[in-house]
Order: sequence, then structure tokens, then C-alpha cells
Amino acid sequence: MLLEPRSGRLAAWGNALLAGLVSPDDAVLAVVGEDTVHRVEGLPGEPERVGLTLALGRLRALGVSGLRVALPAPGHPLGLSGPPEFNARALEAEEAVVCFGAALGLVPEMYAAGPEGDVHVEVVWHVLPVRESPPADVPSLGEAERELAEALRDATEVLSRLDVAGSGPVAEAAIDAYRARAERGREVLAPGYPPRAVRVLELAQRVGLLVSMAYDNGHGGAVSSAEMAARSEALRPVERTARRAQVAAYNSVVEERERGVR
Repeated sequence: MLLEPRSGRLAAWGNALLAGLVSPDDAVLAVVGEDTVHRVEGLPGEPERVGLTLALGRLRALGVSGLRVALPAPGHPLGLSGPPEFNARALEAEEAVVCFGAALGLVPEMYAAGPEGDVHVEVVWHVLPVRESPPADVPSLGEAERELAEALRDATEVLSRLDVAGSGPVAEAAIDAYRARAERGREVLAPGYPPRAVRVLELAQRVGLLVSMAYDNGHGGAVSSAEMAARSEALRPVERTARRAQVAAYNSVVEERERGVR
């Protein structure tokens, strides 16, 4: 699963920009991250691709007051509300951003560019119409936090029982790196997010890291096809829970605003 999806960065820093908590330059710098450039295609009123700074300003002018994340997977349209064309594009990309305040969504497409040994990533966000209805299967922060505590326990038990290589010191070192990152505070999310959202996202990333290690470290100790199938079956709901929690964290400021908290 994506530990830090591009849609999460766009939604988090876009929300901070829309709330007036960061400058456009700081928001775009955070969204682009280690990529080379992000452009936006299909924006109403713009016949050509435009830069991210202009796109965020145009979205605000179109009435967008918040950005939500969708992290769908086959059989699980997490965060989506339709129509089918947008859902299909988002499912193919495994992520999307859905605007609050205007019936628009953005789906990223990545391109590798540059010579061998110096390859970099360029991103084009495709703007498509969306259906204005509640997103699918997004829990509250409280629900996500409770589910994650159980998911972390389950993931650890599965890795240990099946003797997966990633359940040892390498996994612990990676988790410690995420913990250190979380202790630096708001780097986990953009300004304006509640501390609980930061905590939930960091824990979701830890759970997602464990799941990714389980899948990426080959067979581990699960030498039979039956054991490998058992591992996949046991980890599938854990991965689903981690994705739901990420969406809940990224979307929390919009959900609060929609309920009239802000």
C-alpha cells in the first residue's frame, strides 16, 4: 500500500492553503516533494495544463473549500462517490482527491523522465467531474484509531506466526524511523490538522509498513502455498483498515468543517 500517497500530500497541504495557514509556494513545495513537477489537466476554464499553484487558486475560485482523499482498491471504493468514470480512473491509480464545494476530483498519473541513473517523476493531475454525495466507507478518527490498535496487534501476530522475514529487526528499524518522524510533530500532516489526525496517520503508516514488508519479503517462513494464502488472507483486512485510517486522517479537517466544527 502507499505509505504517503501523493493524493494525501495534495489534500493535506491544499487544505492548509485553503485555510490560509501556509503560502502557495510552501504548499506546492510540500505537495511536489521529491517529484520534479506537478501539473493539472482538465481544469474548468483552462484549455491547457497548468501549474499546481495556478490550479489551487482556480479551484478556490470555483468554490472549493476543502480536499478529501480516496484510496480505493478492488472491491473497496474507499472515499469515492462516483460517477463510474471517475471511480475507474481512481481505482486504476489507487488514489484520488475529491473536492469539497465543487463537483470535481483529481486523479494523478505518473511519468518517469530522465536518463538512466537520473530518472525523476513528473505528475499530471487529471480533473474529472464527481458526484456530490458522501464518500464510501470513511470512518471517523475515533473509529479509525480503535480499529488500528487491533490491526497493529493482528499484523504483528500474523508476521510472527508465519515467520515472515520483515517481522524482525529490519521491521523494527523501519517503524522506529516512522516514530521519529512523528515525534517531529506537524511534518506528518500539514498545519491545521488536529493532533489526533497526526497520531492516526502515523499509526496507519506503521501498520501499512508492516503489511508492505510482509508482501515484499518473499515467502519468509511461509514455504507452502497454503501458508502463503493464509498470510494474504490474514493481512488483507489489516491493509484495508490502514487505508481507511489514512483517509480518515487526511479528510478530518474537511469532515469537521462539514459538521460545523470549524
